[in-house]
Amino acid sequence: MRSPKLAALELKRFGRGKLPRAALVAILLLPLLYGALYLYSFWDPYSRLDKIPVALVNEDRGATTDGKKINAGDDITKGLLDSKTFAWHRVSDAEARKGVEDGTYYLSLTMPGDFSSRIASSSGDSPETGALRVRTNDANNYIVGQISRTVFSEVRTAASTKSSRTFLDKIFISFSDIHDATAKAAKGAGDLKQGVDKAKKGSKDLANGLKDAKAGSGDLAAGMKKLDKGAKDLQSGSRKVADGTQRLADKVNGNADKVRPYLANNGRSIRDTARLVSDSATAVRHNLDDLVKRAPVIRSAAHVADDKLAKALQEECVAKPEAATEFPALCAALKDASVTAGDVATIADDVHELTKGGDGDLKTLDARLAKLTRQADELARRAPHLDEDVEDAIRKINELNAGAKKVSAGAEKLHTGISGARTGSVNLDTGVGKLKKGAGDLDGGLFKLADGSGTLASGLKDGVDRIPDYDEQDRDRRTEVMADPVQLASQSLHKAPNYGTGFAPYFIPLSLWVGAMVAYMIIQPLNRRALAAGGSAWRIALAGWLPVAAIGVLQVAALMSVLHWGLGLQMDRAAGTVGFLALVTCCFSAIIQWLNARFGAAGRILVLAVLMLQLTSAGGTYPVQTSPGFFNAVHPFLPMSYVVEALRRLISGGGIGPVWQACAVLAAFTVGALALTAVSARRKQVWTLDRLHPELTL
Repeated sequence: MRSPKLAALELKRFGRGKLPRAALVAILLLPLLYGALYLYSFWDPYSRLDKIPVALVNEDRGATTDGKKINAGDDITKGLLDSKTFAWHRVSDAEARKGVEDGTYYLSLTMPGDFSSRIASSSGDSPETGALRVRTNDANNYIVGQISRTVFSEVRTAASTKSSRTFLDKIFISFSDIHDATAKAAKGAGDLKQGVDKAKKGSKDLANGLKDAKAGSGDLAAGMKKLDKGAKDLQSGSRKVADGTQRLADKVNGNADKVRPYLANNGRSIRDTARLVSDSATAVRHNLDDLVKRAPVIRSAAHVADDKLAKALQEECVAKPEAATEFPALCAALKDASVTAGDVATIADDVHELTKGGDGDLKTLDARLAKLTRQADELARRAPHLDEDVEDAIRKINELNAGAKKVSAGAEKLHTGISGARTGSVNLDTGVGKLKKGAGDLDGGLFKLADGSGTLASGLKDGVDRIPDYDEQDRDRRTEVMADPVQLASQSLHKAPNYGTGFAPYFIPLSLWVGAMVAYMIIQPLNRRALAAGGSAWRIALAGWLPVAAIGVLQVAALMSVLHWGLGLQMDRAAGTVGFLALVTCCFSAIIQWLNARFGAAGRILVLAVLMLQLTSAGGTYPVQTSPGFFNAVHPFLPMSYVVEALRRLISGGGIGPVWQACAVLAAFTVGALALTAVSARRKQVWTLDRLHPELTL
């Protein structure tokens, strides 16, 4: 008897009574219990989240910033109530805590009292982070906690974006303020540059004037040095003359009674002394002539230096208070130099007074020296004859001594004055040198300052052009973009419309496996009559497979009809899906037939074990890559792995490459399982004691 006829006979026996017919109907509808009921139970759970009771606590007291009232807690509360994401219940914090603990609420969301003030602080000096408090209890429901994390993350993002807008709006307003302030600074820098340019010109004139003053003060110091040397020589010579005349007068006056003999005996010595006095007086007069020639020049140079320093002090420090403020050390030195120059000019005037015509002291001194010279010459001429006119000689000697003392006193006074003038001229030259160096440094500093102020003015002008100045409309637009700069441009290819559609590729093969498994509980995997008759092993295998395969096709038809027209499952390739599922149920039937035929009662346990193994490694819920290594290892070797992947493409859309691969794998499993069943049928045709008396019967 052929295999189809044997299969028909196997099915025909289910029509002999009510109970077999009921069993056949139950087998046909059994996949609905797994497929349709499972999918129906969570077909679209996210559309019913508004049934989940959630506690909402708003303790926010609000805040005020820049005169504006902020109530972030009220805004978020209103938005959540309007969204109806959950079944919100506005309660106190204590009620929320108790409700989450005892299961009245699945979770709670709390906005603390300082929520608005923390958000407002983002635009102040001490920014703080505002915190939304979420309280969950996985003992109530773990999945709700996971869903809430996603929902509240969106709430947090929205609140953060609003806070950022306030902060960024102030930043853009600050940009405009900085732009205006920088424009004012640029104008001030331009004015500064003009002032520095003027100051630089003045400092250059000052440096040139001090250069001339330094040359004059140097000449003055050199001349005063020579004059001081001459005055020193004059003082020394006049002192020697005075000492000599004093000794002579002392001798003459002290030895008046012996003068005549002394003069008679010492005429040559007196003559030599008189000649010495004459020569010394002549030398002093020569120095006085040099002093008379140099005194007007020195006086003129001293007054020129004094006038230039006074003018520089007036123009650069007195007339310019800002210069006195910026260069106090230079102005102080300039003032000291001016005072010293005035002192030197005064001394030069005194020297000039000594040297000019009239009744000046220097002229008197010169006259006395001339007279002294004449007297000394006369004495030298008359020395050999002094003894002839002792009284006249003594008188003249005393007059000479008195004149010599006056000359010595005048020379000492003159040397003292000239020494003071020389010291003043040296100080003046040193001070003018410092002023000249300071003026050079000032000119160089002002050159750098002028260059720097020009760079500053140019840089500030460029900065004004680069600093943005936003109007209100542009500011609002930029604030919107920067507060939420990244938008998620989500594009879902072949998106499943609901939760049930996404899980259908997983539960449909599960239900078909269970349907085939239950079918082989009432249908023999190997036809006993054919085994007893010694029929072909392939024929026997096909005879046991065809009835269950036929039932499986009917199961597919019933299941997909309910899913499509009952639950609303939309398939991208409906005909392909049904045809592929027919192949799936034929493959599952062949595998389950072989396990039952080969292992008997133990095979039914193996069928459950293989089902569990496929469910855990097929990647029907989470990607298989997230499973432990063992499940990743067995994933490629089990048929349901390929079935799940192919059904996703057939139901949701996409390339059908995995579908053809799955068809090839399922065909291979089907042929392989039937071949193994044929081998088992051949073995079953040989009766053994184990078959006659099995150890386990199910």
